Amino acid sequence: MTNPRSLLRPAVGMLLAGTFVLAGCAATPAAAGGDDSEADVTITVTDMSYQPAEVTIHPGDTVEWVFDDGGLPHDVSGLDEMEGVLQSDLMTEGTFTFTFDEAGTYTYTCTPHPMMLGTVVVEAP
Repeated sequence: MTNPRSLLRPAVGMLLAGTFVLAGCAATPAAAGGDDSEADVTITVTDMSYQPAEVTIHPGDTVEWVFDDGGLPHDVSGLDEMEGVLQSDLMTEGTFTFTFDEAGTYTYTCTPHPMMLGTVVVEAP
């Protein structure tokens, strides 16, 4: 007769493997604010700067930041009225997206490198 525990071992192994796969997916930064739309503008975080440093968009447009600075950790951290609203995790790679809904000029920085500054200008249509 087959031991019931021997039947459980493969099932437990598959369950654990699936958990690790899903955990790896969850660790990848996703769109901010539940926005899954494609980016209208892309900013690259490289060479200790945001490139381009200033972009102009329209309300409802999505900006994507691509982190590619040789493993150096950076983030996108809103200043003034965007403090705590425009905020990515500290990242060495991957992307962060944010959709700007209202016209205005929004400045952001990198928390560990405050000399890094960027601006998003949202022009009314």
